Amino acid sequence: MGHGPSVESSSSSSSTKESWWKETWKSTIKSAGWTTKSTSTSAPEDDIFVPIAKDNILSQIPIGRHHPVKKLGIEDSDTRTIQTNKFYANFFLGGQNQPVWTHPYVIWWTKGVAKVSAKEPDMTSWGIGIDQTDGDAVEFPPGEQTPVKYYSNPLYHDSLILSAQELGPETILTTDTLLPFSVNVNLLAKKDDLEPTLTIPCVQGMAFVTGGYRNATPLIQSGIKFRSMSKPIKVDKSVKYRVVTLDGKTWLIYVNPVPTAQYDATAFRVIDSQNFVGPPNFKGTIQIAKNPISDDGEAIYSKAVGSFVTEATLTGSANNGVGTYTISYTKIGKAPLLIFALPHHIQSLSPDLQSSITKLQLRTTTKGMATALFTENLTMLEPNLPTNMTFAPWAPGITSAKILYSPKAIEAITYTADRDIRIAISETPDSESFYYAGKSLAKLATLGWVVKDVLNNPTLVSLALTKLKEEFQVYVQNKQKYMLFYDDDWKGIVSSAGFTNSPGADFGNTYYNDHHFHWGYFVYTAAVIGYLDPDWLNQGDSRAWVNMLVKDFAESDKQGRDYPFSRSFDWWAGHSWAKGLLESADGKDEESSSEDGFASFAVKMWGRTSGNVMMEKRGNLMLAIQARSFSNYFYMLDNNTNAPPQFIGNKISGVFFDNKVDHTTYFGPDSYLISSIHILPISPATSYLRSKAFVREEWDRFFSDNRALQVPGGWRGILMANLAIIDAKTAWGFFKDGVMGSWDDRWIDGGASRTWYLVWCAGLGGAPR
Repeated sequence: MGHGPSVESSSSSSSTKESWWKETWKSTIKSAGWTTKSTSTSAPEDDIFVPIAKDNILSQIPIGRHHPVKKLGIEDSDTRTIQTNKFYANFFLGGQNQPVWTHPYVIWWTKGVAKVSAKEPDMTSWGIGIDQTDGDAVEFPPGEQTPVKYYSNPLYHDSLILSAQELGPETILTTDTLLPFSVNVNLLAKKDDLEPTLTIPCVQGMAFVTGGYRNATPLIQSGIKFRSMSKPIKVDKSVKYRVVTLDGKTWLIYVNPVPTAQYDATAFRVIDSQNFVGPPNFKGTIQIAKNPISDDGEAIYSKAVGSFVTEATLTGSANNGVGTYTISYTKIGKAPLLIFALPHHIQSLSPDLQSSITKLQLRTTTKGMATALFTENLTMLEPNLPTNMTFAPWAPGITSAKILYSPKAIEAITYTADRDIRIAISETPDSESFYYAGKSLAKLATLGWVVKDVLNNPTLVSLALTKLKEEFQVYVQNKQKYMLFYDDDWKGIVSSAGFTNSPGADFGNTYYNDHHFHWGYFVYTAAVIGYLDPDWLNQGDSRAWVNMLVKDFAESDKQGRDYPFSRSFDWWAGHSWAKGLLESADGKDEESSSEDGFASFAVKMWGRTSGNVMMEKRGNLMLAIQARSFSNYFYMLDNNTNAPPQFIGNKISGVFFDNKVDHTTYFGPDSYLISSIHILPISPATSYLRSKAFVREEWDRFFSDNRALQVPGGWRGILMANLAIIDAKTAWGFFKDGVMGSWDDRWIDGGASRTWYLVWCAGLGGAPR
């Protein structure tokens, strides 16, 4: 597996079957009279999704094709960028049979076994399992009192399975057209088949699970058994079957032969309580949907039947403090397109889409109720972009261009700043970890900003800046302990640590874990250096190296050569996913919402410092979306309706998965750890992402009555700095005078400083005048 500085040339396309859904299948149905429609509107003139910089791998970054994780069944060309952190990664990782959540549905490859129950034997199936979890099926720890430690949803609950009689032990699963919002999943009866037997386009928010068949014998199965099956019901050119499974849930099955086919869609027959089979040689689609509202639901689905979504693209703008983003869908079929939107979409939905909302709702696993709309362009508005946020302390409502600090505040800040700067410049960034090295550099960068803009101390500015440039240059030249590599397998910048060590080395950076966390600290540091010394931006590879990091985790070029579009941030989910190329039974996850937001803040500020206006606008819009989604899914006020009532008392999510929310961390279960990992690092974005109402409820629940003063180590400082959002004076008193007049440096996290916390508290009004 080794690695070295040599450049390995790209081979030609690894597959002649790339995008067969687009080419072969679409051509087939188009010639048969179906309509393929791309509803992607032309990008607005002020579209913020434009290239950051020309693709170019720096000469000091080795290029290699030796990533430990091999691509399983991916049919896209080797020259195409690949999404590593999106919702569908389980389809090309590990056994390829872990679930994938499109919301509100969850799907997976049964791969020979469909789970039934502990009391009955499993059934044989080679199709795609489908489920959607209602609130009555949510699982909690047994015997726990409210609030419960976690909630999750049953896995492999095979309500229905889309399959074909031709599929069997030789079946293989492939994927193609791996895009930011979608992927095509293919089941081939045999490895050497020229075309798949069954294809399912998986798109976030799709209203139907749609299977495209090619001359196959459709087989619809149920792991939990059919209770009843209606006779065939004609719906225009389609045939509908109403199915009730043994758990009492109602599903609709629509059979849509291609218009030119002579196929009897009414001839499906029940073989037994688990198998429903159609006539052979079927060409067309079968669409499955969960119906929770009887006749009204059927009417909505039947209006949309025959059309399905295959892809989506993103456009957006940000002007005069208002951000707009549109997810435009590509569909097949002539009927109106039905899609599901999440709660944070509905909150910010463009007014002209209000009439498109239907009464159809289905519960998602961890994001509340999804609502169905008839639309081909989902547009959201964010009216309060943080455009005036800079490196200084910030809070909603602060309009002054420059904070005025009182003489007493300046005196206290000056006292700590000289000491903090001199300690920081004596430290060397952690050579074992990009994450910890980035935090160390970001701490010194913040101190550099303080001594320039708050204290106006050129001597200390020079000390900080000299050290920052020196240490940063080590990374720009790629001379740190673990080199950065451009991974030409998965298309991205990765640490070499995981090539020879375990996948968990440096929090899994080599496997694309946490890139927005890691690179965010470096990008922020560069933004401060460039602010302190604008000439640095054009010295050597400084600008290009930082742009490289941004492109790796937040690429804005939809047709980029070297990096996938928006690797980390999920523009549909409203937040990033931290998990990369690691198979996961509960799907993607994220532990630190605050570092997610800090990465967006870093993008914003690097855009501002480097003069990239569109990047700064994207950072502002990402922050606005995160503030909304965090308040819906991660930070739970008492009136939250998205999480189960039994969980809301925890106030903070903990580790947030696609299928589970676990009130813990990867490094400990204590409440101060769980809250703090969703707070650090304290930055100007903190008070934008964390509302005063939420901070008050969380504080009263866990840390009031001096409980925060019992918290050990740097976690205490994080919590007290967070308190400044609602009680800046108490927080200021802590950082100035300590506890009973005694101060302990161990109360400050390694990525922060007492100086910055004093500035933060003073900026929010905590210092005496």
